[in-house]
Amino acid sequence: MPEVVNPFDLSVIGNVPVDDWSTVDGYLQTASDLYRDRSRWLPAHERADILKRAAKIMEERKDHLAFQIANEGGKPLIDARVEVDRAINGMEIAIHEMAALRGTEIPMGLTASSVGKLAFTTREPIGPVVAVSAFNHPLNLIVHQVAPAVATGCPVIVKPAGDTPLSCFEFVSILHEAGLPPEWCRATMVGRDEAEKLVTDRRVAFFTFIGSGKVGWMLRSKLAPGVRCALEHGGVAPVIVDATADLDLAVPSMVKGGFYHSGQVCVSVQRAFVHSSIIGDFVDAFTAKVKQLTVGNAIHEDVEAGPLIRPDEVDRVAAWVDEARDGGAQILCGGERLGETTYAPTVLLNPPADATISQQEVFGPAVCLYSYDDMDTAIAQANSLDVSFQAAIFTQELAPAMKAYREVNASAVMVNDHSAFRVDWMPFAGQKHSGHGVGGIPFTMHEMTQEKMVVFNGV
Repeated sequence: MPEVVNPFDLSVIGNVPVDDWSTVDGYLQTASDLYRDRSRWLPAHERADILKRAAKIMEERKDHLAFQIANEGGKPLIDARVEVDRAINGMEIAIHEMAALRGTEIPMGLTASSVGKLAFTTREPIGPVVAVSAFNHPLNLIVHQVAPAVATGCPVIVKPAGDTPLSCFEFVSILHEAGLPPEWCRATMVGRDEAEKLVTDRRVAFFTFIGSGKVGWMLRSKLAPGVRCALEHGGVAPVIVDATADLDLAVPSMVKGGFYHSGQVCVSVQRAFVHSSIIGDFVDAFTAKVKQLTVGNAIHEDVEAGPLIRPDEVDRVAAWVDEARDGGAQILCGGERLGETTYAPTVLLNPPADATISQQEVFGPAVCLYSYDDMDTAIAQANSLDVSFQAAIFTQELAPAMKAYREVNASAVMVNDHSAFRVDWMPFAGQKHSGHGVGGIPFTMHEMTQEKMVVFNGV
């Protein structure tokens, strides 16, 4: 059984079994058989009751679940508690949205051939779901992928990230404890080859993936014909700070958005374009606040920035920062390892446009600041990459806010908030290389269902 470690001190905190293909193949066949036999489908009221009971169990175990998130994933306790609250709320959203899954009447009588006919649609579960998840929100991401499947009546098989499987396995266990028959939801750990075989199996109806673009697009290219999918990859989130910005609002918001979970968030603040007239004041306030962040083991109450998920991620972030420094970037704070598993919260000023850290998602505790003189230049820089997810602007005027909204390539633009803002009922979608489809619990539930029409003649 592979060991799960605390990413700060690398101490062993648990383990999970690895399934062979014959076991996973059995899960898939059971899921396929369940879906094909409509007499075994769970009624909507039973699915709702299961989700309600599961949410209640989660509420009773909040402290344990938060500690487990911090312990296996390195997310500070203060943020892990928020994740648990969001996960519980996600269950409630799924229950509520079940009532919104309804069809529509299709007008008839508009032609001679349709006279005397009545037509309407209903929504049905799409079929077996396979979910592959990421490490950075080890409970809430699983809820976003699994709860919609349960709510819509789709059997689901979920593979968590190898670094953070404990929260996933516990959540699935909670569903079973709440009354969900085990065959309707299985958690599995498998090797890379078996995972690809699982995802690309023709018995799969819907594939939901959260992780790197390289892996996500590769798997999508190998899906069986007819399989729907949703891919959530990362971005290199741009934030524009214009000359009128309220720095008392912008600075703490951007520090949170940039260094929350040590930057290991797909919409984390990474590129901040600050107007030249205020960049001096912004730099002073921003770096002063970043220097105050407490780095350490995420299970400790005072820690604000935990470890990176693996030591080799520290090596990678260090190499990217060093490359930018060698290219002329000014390191305003940080820029050094604090240990095998931690990197100091780092602020870079004007790294080269072609530096790796200016081009790719750092997924670490580093924010790049760039000075600009006019909004068109800032927007052009913001739009210069092949990734596009969430973005933000800080301004006290409507015109630049609307200009950013209209012209920045993003699926969402936050005004006077950081780019990582999210609530679980809103659409959450990457564009271009950043993803495919729309996340957010209501939208995922819609994707996991399909419309079916009935036409009555002679009515």
